[in-house]
Amino acid sequence: MYRKLHDFFFSNSSIISLVCKIKQRHWKKKKYFFLIKKARRLTASDHSTYGVAAEPRRKQFRFSKDTSRITESPQKMSSGDENIILNPRFEDGLNNWAGRGCQIAVRNSIDGKIMPQSGNYFAVATGRTQSWNGIQQEITGRAQRKRAYEVDALVRIYGKNATTSTVQVTLYVQLPDLREQYISIANVQATDKDWVQLRGKFLINNSPSKIIMYFEGPPAGIDILVNYCLVKHAAKPPPSRPPVIKDPEFGVNIIANSNLDDDTNGWFPLGNCKLSVQTGSPHVLPPMARGSLGPHEPLSGRYILVTGRTQTWMGPAQMITDKLKLYLTYQVSAWVRVGTGAFGPQIVNVALSVDDQWVNGGQIEVSDDGWREIGGSFRLEKQPSKVMVYLQGPSSGVDLMVGGLQIFPVDRCARFRCLDVQIDLIRKRDVILKFTGSELTGLLGAIVIVKQRENSFPLGSCINRTNLDNEDFVDFFVKHFNWAVFGNELKWYWTESQQGKFNYRDADEMLDFCDKNGKQTRGHCIFWEVEGVVQPWVRALNRNDLMKAVQNRLTGLLTRYKGRFKHYDVNNEMLHGSFYQDRLGKNIRATMFSMAHQLDPSAQLFVNDYHVEDGDDAKSSPEKYSQHVIDLQKQGAPVGGIGIQGHIDSPVGSIVCSALDKLATVGLPIWFTEMDVSSNNEYVRADDLEVMLREAFAHPAVEGVMLWGFWELFMRENAHLVDAEGEVNEAGKRLLGLKKEWLSRAHGLVEEECEFRFRGFLGTYDVEIITPCEKVCKTIVVDKGYGPMEVSIDL
Repeated sequence: MYRKLHDFFFSNSSIISLVCKIKQRHWKKKKYFFLIKKARRLTASDHSTYGVAAEPRRKQFRFSKDTSRITESPQKMSSGDENIILNPRFEDGLNNWAGRGCQIAVRNSIDGKIMPQSGNYFAVATGRTQSWNGIQQEITGRAQRKRAYEVDALVRIYGKNATTSTVQVTLYVQLPDLREQYISIANVQATDKDWVQLRGKFLINNSPSKIIMYFEGPPAGIDILVNYCLVKHAAKPPPSRPPVIKDPEFGVNIIANSNLDDDTNGWFPLGNCKLSVQTGSPHVLPPMARGSLGPHEPLSGRYILVTGRTQTWMGPAQMITDKLKLYLTYQVSAWVRVGTGAFGPQIVNVALSVDDQWVNGGQIEVSDDGWREIGGSFRLEKQPSKVMVYLQGPSSGVDLMVGGLQIFPVDRCARFRCLDVQIDLIRKRDVILKFTGSELTGLLGAIVIVKQRENSFPLGSCINRTNLDNEDFVDFFVKHFNWAVFGNELKWYWTESQQGKFNYRDADEMLDFCDKNGKQTRGHCIFWEVEGVVQPWVRALNRNDLMKAVQNRLTGLLTRYKGRFKHYDVNNEMLHGSFYQDRLGKNIRATMFSMAHQLDPSAQLFVNDYHVEDGDDAKSSPEKYSQHVIDLQKQGAPVGGIGIQGHIDSPVGSIVCSALDKLATVGLPIWFTEMDVSSNNEYVRADDLEVMLREAFAHPAVEGVMLWGFWELFMRENAHLVDAEGEVNEAGKRLLGLKKEWLSRAHGLVEEECEFRFRGFLGTYDVEIITPCEKVCKTIVVDKGYGPMEVSIDL
C-alpha cells in the first residue's frame, strides 16, 4: 500500500534485515527519478543485552531521505541552529560515542588507502556480528519534541568481500512508560570505494526518557565507517512556485505520424524487430482518451505490426524529447493486440525511457482475440536530455500490434467543470423547511440563515499511535477529518509480533481517542496476503498450525473490538500476494470473510488493493479486480465493499473514472482507502489531490475517502499536506478549500406557506430564524434520498 512504504516487523529471536518493498503503486517508476528506500529492524530481545528494555518494540515509521554520492566537499547544514551531535568529526577521539554491540575506533586512514574526505578522522565500527551493530550517540535532552531535525553524515563500508551494502541511520526512542520506538531516518547504498552522503529528517512527537541515534545495516563482518555526523534543526525548504506552462496545447497529440499516413516515418524499431503498416485496427478513439478529449475525428484504422521480436523489450519507438513540457500531466492512449500463437495472455506496456530510466506509461494484459485499450499517464518534473517512448512486453516471438498511439496534455480544469454538474446531482438535495407552531402570525417575512456545519461525506486519514502525542497533529486531524484508519497498529505483525505475545495497547488507545472525538474507524487489516510482510513465526507454521493461527487471529481481534470498527480490510492485497491461499487452499479467502462476518456482523468487510485506478498494473486492472470480487462472492464470501488504495502519481480524471465505472458494475460501495499523491512541487501536488478528490466526490459508487496520512515524515515522501512542524502547504490548503467549497449556505425570507427552500450538500446544518421579536436556532441533518426533503421545524 504506496505508497506507502510497507511497515516493518520483527522475529522472536534474530535480527530481520527486511527490505521495505517499493510497491509499484508508490514508486511506479513514473517519475523522472525515484529513490529506493530500505530499512532494517531488530527485536527487543536482541537489544536487551545492551541496555534496552526487552519489551515488544514499536514499529518504525516512514522516513524521508535524500541521498547522493559526493564528489566535492559536503554542503553545510542549515545555519542558525547548533549541531546537537557532540564531537561530530571525531576530533576528540571517541568521546560521546559508543559501540552498539561492537567495537569502535577512530582512524585517520586505513592502510593509507582510505582517507577521510572531510576533516582529519573517521570512526570505524568493527567486529560486527549483527546487522544492527554500529556506532551510536545518545542525544537525550538535546533533541526537542515537535521539532524537525536534519541528519547529514558521510559513510562508507570496509571489509573482506565488501562491495556495496545499505547503511542506515536509526533513532531509538524510549518513553517514560518503557515503550520503545525505532525510527528509520534514512539509508544509502554505501560502497567500499567512495564516501557517500546519508541525509534524512526526523521528528519526535513525545517526551522520551532516552534517545539514541545509531548507524546500522550491513551484514555481519562488514565495518561501518563514519567521517562525520551532523544533526541540526531542519531548514525550511524554499517555497514552491506554481509552474508557469506556456501554450500547454491541451489535447494535442505529440506523437508524430500517429495515424501512419506516411508509412512508418517518425518511427523506428527498438532492437532487431521489423515494423510494417497494416489495416484493421479500430477507428474509434479508446474510451479513456475520449473521456478527456471529447468529440474527436476517427482514427485511421492503420496500425504498426511488429514482427521478428526476439526480446520482450522490442517494439515500435519514437523520440519525443523536444515535445514534452515540465509539470504537464500527459495521458497515454492506444489500441494494442498480439498475434496468434501467443502462449497465454501477454503483458503490453507503453514505456518511456527518460535519460535511460524507465517510466511507466500504462500496462494491460492482452491476448490474440481482439484489440484492447491501453491507457496511463506520466509527468516530468526535471528537465531531461533524452526521452523515447516505446511499446514492449509480449514474449519473444510474439507479434505486437499498435494502433492510434496518442500522448497529449490533459486539461484538468475543463474536466472539473463537468464534474461540478455531477457533484450537484449526487451530493446535494433540495430541502423544504416547514415551520410549525402555535404563533406563526409574525413569521411571514422572517429572515432565515442556513449554514452547513459539516458535510456528511466520509473523509478520513491514516494515523499512528505516536501522532497522538503531538497536539498540533491532533488538532488538525480532529478539525478536518471524520474517519480514521490505523497505519500499523491493528496489523497482525504489530499485535502479535511473537507468537502468543499480544500488543493491543496501541490500538486500544487509538480507538479510545477516536471514540472520544467522534471519529468512525476502519480496521486495517486482519490479514495481509503478501508473504514479505507476514511475520516469521507465521511463515514457519505447518498447514494445520497456520489454520489454527488464522482462526485465533480472527477470534481474538474481532471479539475484542466487536462493534467498534465500521469496516475491516479482511485480507489485504489479494491481487498481489497469495501467502494464505498457497498454504491453506483457494477457499481460505472466502472463509476469512465468513468467519469475520460471524464474529462481528455489524462490520462492513472490504477487499483492498492498489494500482486499480491508474492503468499501471495488469495484475490489478479494474476488470480483474471486479472478477476477483465476483469469485469471492460465488464462494460465499460476504464482501461488503471494494477498497481502492489510491497511491497515485500524475492522475488523469478520465482514467480514474473509467476504473470506478467498471468496479461499480459489481454493485458494492467503493472507498478510496489509502489515498496519497506525490510531487516535489506543492502546487502540482495540490492539483493531483484535487483531481482525486473531485473524481471520488463526483462518482455515485464512491462512499468515502481515506488519506494515507497528511503530516510530513509520517507518509510517503513529497506527499504531505502539513510539514513536520505544523505548517499547512499548498496541497493542504487545497484540501481545506475543497472542504469549504463542499459546504452549503443559504439565506432569505420565510414564504407565504411558512416555508423556506434551498438546495445543499448532505450533512449537518445550523438554521437561524430571525423575527422582530426573537432569534431561534435549530440544527437539522440533510440525509441522502430521492426527491425534496421536507424538514418540520417547531417554533
